[in-house]
Amino acid sequence: MSLRLFDSGTQSVRDFVPLVEGEVGIYLCGATVQSPPHVGHVRSAVAFDVLVRWLRRNGVRVTMIRNVTDIDDKILAKAAAAGTEWWAWALSNERAFASAYAALGVIPPDYEPRATGHVPAMLDLMDRLVERGHAYAAGPGDVYFDVRSWAQYGSLTNQRVDDMTDVPEDAGSGKRDPHDFALWKAPKPGEPTTASWDTAYGRGRPGWHLECSAMAHRYLGEAFDIHGGGLDLRFPHHENEQAQSRAAGYGFARYWLHNGWVTQSGAKMSKSLGNGLLVTTVLEKAPAAVVRYALTAVQYRSMLEWTDDTLAEAEATWDRLAGFVQRATERVGRASEAEVADVALPAAFASALDDDLNVPAALAVVHETLRAGNTALAAGDDDAARRAMVTLRGMLDVLGLDPGSPQWSTAGGDSRTADALDALVRAELDARAAARAARDWATADAIRDRLTAAGVVVEDSSTGARWALAAPATDNSEE
Repeated sequence: MSLRLFDSGTQSVRDFVPLVEGEVGIYLCGATVQSPPHVGHVRSAVAFDVLVRWLRRNGVRVTMIRNVTDIDDKILAKAAAAGTEWWAWALSNERAFASAYAALGVIPPDYEPRATGHVPAMLDLMDRLVERGHAYAAGPGDVYFDVRSWAQYGSLTNQRVDDMTDVPEDAGSGKRDPHDFALWKAPKPGEPTTASWDTAYGRGRPGWHLECSAMAHRYLGEAFDIHGGGLDLRFPHHENEQAQSRAAGYGFARYWLHNGWVTQSGAKMSKSLGNGLLVTTVLEKAPAAVVRYALTAVQYRSMLEWTDDTLAEAEATWDRLAGFVQRATERVGRASEAEVADVALPAAFASALDDDLNVPAALAVVHETLRAGNTALAAGDDDAARRAMVTLRGMLDVLGLDPGSPQWSTAGGDSRTADALDALVRAELDARAAARAARDWATADAIRDRLTAAGVVVEDSSTGARWALAAPATDNSEE
């Protein structure tokens, strides 16, 4: 395998060598389901989806774990404010995330464990840390990790303990050091009894960091290949995960990958800043494939500045790609999924993705192929057009953006609606062609006007009329 990845732990690009040849285990920090997802939330899932697709395209057996944090201070607080049970609040938002992932074509993980389903594994890990002298009980229900007991604490983010910022949510009585972090947390006054568990240390609930270490160990073992997540998770979350897991005697993650943020006006997209764009709202403005393209086209470690032009630019590019696939398919026939999956990809495309998933460089190869395909169509070279179409679809499939896939071509794979619409529009176009042949311009214009009013754009070409749905109107008014 020639893949090279930027390892946040060493701050360097490293040759990727799996623990077991031909197999890769990945743990991706998933959603804390306190609210519905905005586009910043789903960028991580889309970025790592490209990695999974590329590994599998190269014949690697991938085990992908993406957890759900379904108990948390903010979940409890927001559920209480809404007057609903915390677990119902969490499940509602978990389903919203699942819908967003599905809409954007993210391949489901092999396992998607919930924190609340793995409390016994967390208690086992906590017991192990206490026995080894790396954790201590500070009072009924409170257990902390002793950061000064682990000499390597701070190595992931290259920090000295005394230079670190205190973590407010872990503030509590009984701490030996202000930098110690919670493994187990006593219930706060007013919290529901259903949100805590009885343990030998007192009744409480898990700390955020303990959850991920326990679930990663449960599904991927003592050591695994890649741990991923957003850049904001490096400290304290991933630093603490690594410390407690290695202090417990486990090798834990061998490579750390972190994706950049989605920003607006240079600030990280977040609910607290009031600049969150809900995925449901964004999908009302643009097709899901366009949103996916916008999230994919920037290299995963780079910040993605979300502006008024982001979707418009992505939609223009997507229309060119999908338009070519549609025209080529009409001319030379549909390529099977097996053909797309097996086509040899250009060396420059593979080299770009092997270079720390350099999607912009890979897309440059996609656009070269697109130009070659359009040239072949214009020249009537059907063989060359078909080769370009299949190759282009193969590359876009790796990016989760194949226009000919069921995900994007027929909104979920049921083609009956699309087929019926195509038959009706083509009947109108046949009638228009007959009117034009008879020089009945009034009838031909009336048919075109009728299609335009229905949202159908007609394009005349040397090979006959083609049609497409008009782009949705954009509301540029200020609220």
